[in-house]
Amino acid sequence: MGNQQALVGHERAAATLRDQYAALPQGTPVRLAKSTSNLFRFRDPATRTLDVSQFAGVLSVDAEARTADVGGMTTYEDLVDATLPYGLMPLVVPQLKTITLGGAVAGLGIESTSFRNGLPHESVLEMEILTGDGRIVRLDRDDELFRGFPNSYGTFGYALRLKIELEPVAPYVELRHIRFDDPAVIAEYTDADFLDGTVFAPGEQYLTVGRFVDKPTYRPSDYTGQEIFYKSIRERTADLLTTRDYIWRWDTDWFWCSRAFGAQVPWVRKLWPKQYLRSDVYRKIVALDRKYGVTKRARQIKGAPDREPVIQDVEIPLSRLGEFLEFFHRDIGISPIWLCPIKLRDKQTWPLYPMDPGTMYVNVGFWATVPMRPGQRPGHHNRLIEEKVTALGGHKSLYSESFYSREDFWRLYNGERYRALKLQFDPDGRLPDLYDKCVRGS
Repeated sequence: MGNQQALVGHERAAATLRDQYAALPQGTPVRLAKSTSNLFRFRDPATRTLDVSQFAGVLSVDAEARTADVGGMTTYEDLVDATLPYGLMPLVVPQLKTITLGGAVAGLGIESTSFRNGLPHESVLEMEILTGDGRIVRLDRDDELFRGFPNSYGTFGYALRLKIELEPVAPYVELRHIRFDDPAVIAEYTDADFLDGTVFAPGEQYLTVGRFVDKPTYRPSDYTGQEIFYKSIRERTADLLTTRDYIWRWDTDWFWCSRAFGAQVPWVRKLWPKQYLRSDVYRKIVALDRKYGVTKRARQIKGAPDREPVIQDVEIPLSRLGEFLEFFHRDIGISPIWLCPIKLRDKQTWPLYPMDPGTMYVNVGFWATVPMRPGQRPGHHNRLIEEKVTALGGHKSLYSESFYSREDFWRLYNGERYRALKLQFDPDGRLPDLYDKCVRGS
């Protein structure tokens, strides 16, 4: 699929955005005017936003070269819809439909191909960026700045266009849900196409192994309506989904978080329109609740204790995963928990998210609230998690709240290299730095 008119339109939109950015007064807070967000750092809206709607779309798909040219604000839902007709998909498709390609590259994205394909930015071939100092630069993998942009979270600039690798797919994915005790078993299934896991309780954890198949051996399951995927893991040892349904298996119920809105109550689910069973709908409900404090006021009326949001993804070396889970069950107590093995595809590390290329990690995802005891300071449980992750040689993503001291943060997130890159992308500091944005909430 090639569209020269789309490319011309993109160039015009980029020039317009550059002029729009240049017209903003120095010191004006800048935000992107996006209709969806998957961040859990809630902030007051900025007075000025950049209209980036023109960068949401797939410009072309080259089926022979297995590449796609994509606007930075394109959601993975739209990207997958454009590539699947060619029998192709991005090498890593993050779990939620409205995550954007630019957001996954500037932030963090993972999924069940990450044990063999690493992170989304590792399959980027070229990127076009509106930098903090107002330039539009095009970088490829040979450029020294290319490796510095991923995980900068919009503090260097914004990705307007990316060229990415694609990989072939089959029409169906066959699953096996394997109950296990020792996390080391994960390393035995690295010949699979997909690999992730779910922990329901201490001693009850499952590894889900997925493999492409060309023809269905039985009727594929459908978890886009009344049936709920994560519950099936306990109930079935094998399953079959279409490839598209597999890719979005977690989105319908936002993993398991839809239960907080009553969407898993059978009679509620029957009344809930199917098109609104999706992660971006639930996230908007959370944003409204944060804004108006409905849940907090209800707890106060009932005399219930305050609850701390613990919404995080962390990478733990596979060899230390058992220690982390033991700590987590004892001191945090959230379940279920998502496990996603990850190993960098590249033999070099990426400076702003330092992980050892030779180490298998497991992303541990947990998204809930926990009750606060009298005397506990704000962020008590999140601070415990940060300390434990650091002690185990792990790393924490920055899409949600963080509580590090400035000194600890820059030690963990390569402050020396970050400052050098900041001078090259945004020498006048028009955009906030990484600590101010991700910890102080600027």
